[in-house]
Amino acid sequence: MAASRTGRPPVQRAARRPAPRPSVPDNPLRRLRTRARRAWDRPLTAYYLILGGSLLIIVLGLVMVYSASQITALQLSLPGSFFFRKQFLAALIGGVLMFAAARMPVRLHRALAYPILAAAVFAMALVQVPGIGMSVNGNRNWISLGGSFQIQPSEFGKLALVLWGADLIARKQDKKLLTQWKHMLVPLVPVAFLLLGLIMLGGDMGTAIILTAILFGLLWLAGAPTRLFAGVLSVAALIGVILIKTSPNRMARLACIGATEPKAGAADCWQAVHGIYALASGGIFGSGLGASVEKWGQLPEAHTDFIFAVTGEELGLAGTLSVLALFAALGYAGIRVAGRTEDPFVRYAAGGVTTWITAQAVINIGAVLGLLPIAGVPLPLFSYGGSALLPTMFAIGLLIAFARDDPAARAALAMRQPRFGRKRASGSRVERVPRRWNTMRRRASARPSGER
Repeated sequence: MAASRTGRPPVQRAARRPAPRPSVPDNPLRRLRTRARRAWDRPLTAYYLILGGSLLIIVLGLVMVYSASQITALQLSLPGSFFFRKQFLAALIGGVLMFAAARMPVRLHRALAYPILAAAVFAMALVQVPGIGMSVNGNRNWISLGGSFQIQPSEFGKLALVLWGADLIARKQDKKLLTQWKHMLVPLVPVAFLLLGLIMLGGDMGTAIILTAILFGLLWLAGAPTRLFAGVLSVAALIGVILIKTSPNRMARLACIGATEPKAGAADCWQAVHGIYALASGGIFGSGLGASVEKWGQLPEAHTDFIFAVTGEELGLAGTLSVLALFAALGYAGIRVAGRTEDPFVRYAAGGVTTWITAQAVINIGAVLGLLPIAGVPLPLFSYGGSALLPTMFAIGLLIAFARDDPAARAALAMRQPRFGRKRASGSRVERVPRRWNTMRRRASARPSGER
């Protein structure tokens, strides 16, 4: 070491350390928000939301159908579980349809569009044939299958319009024909009006509203110009006003919006008001499952159109908000599937199914809350009714198939490990390596009988 001028060894200076950065306080809310954002952006988020949300709605609906329909069944001299057993059977059949739809390739869904439309139109026309069609609650839109089983073909008309309309618009988009207004409207609007006419012959205004919502959803997704969209909407609104004005029953339902007394002028608002009574008496956590008072003959259609009111009475605000959250998650997942795909058919079909389910849920819940007129439509996947449950579960299977068909979702599903072990290559053969709990179980079973 070289000496300094004074003869003393040089003083070694310590390396200068960088100034410490100011510590950022750990914010739990920020971490939670970051984790939630990462979870929402995962490829399989829509898949799990659709599958899990729909199954939860169906299971909770079965529970509420059993609770809400017992008194009605006993009043009809039927077993208390009569309506529940029919709904459970429909859910099993619908589960098979949902699984089949989820496993079908997209091209097979497109191939089924025209046969489903033809079958729906034929069945809806059979409703008007004397001796075949039958009336329920003043609407002639049912076909008897023998015994207590009936079918409502107009519910399958919703599925037919979604599949056929999505296939039609996708083919026209491939041929660059959607820039012309006549190709945007024809033949989509005439066929939709044909279905609406067959529905209105039976007097089912509620189903016609849902079908109209599907039509406008398809036109909006296809990029219809504002003037064209407004023109079709004006024609539909004019027809709707005429149909409401010419029907005293529909005018009475319109007068019951916001009613707080069973007798609102000349209109009998018994059902609407008692639906509000049921919701108001539920409180935060409800009166308990099976403890509803309104279902004892006070609230008509407690297990069908007004099952949401019984849910509010027995499960309270917590139960109703849970149902709303499940439908919101299902709607978000459907919009996400439609927005992230590159396939035009998948975009239009997913958007049509999402419009169908969300519009029907809003109309049903709005009627129970007294914000909309009673349209007589069930709550999707929740209310009693096999005719409504079967096509809706098939439509959920469509959304599941579309969510699985996304390239990122396919890659994520392919990377998932097997549930009960992972495969390991050993030479030319593939052997399965058991998980730790399997190994421990074998070790435990291999101990001598006298060893503890």
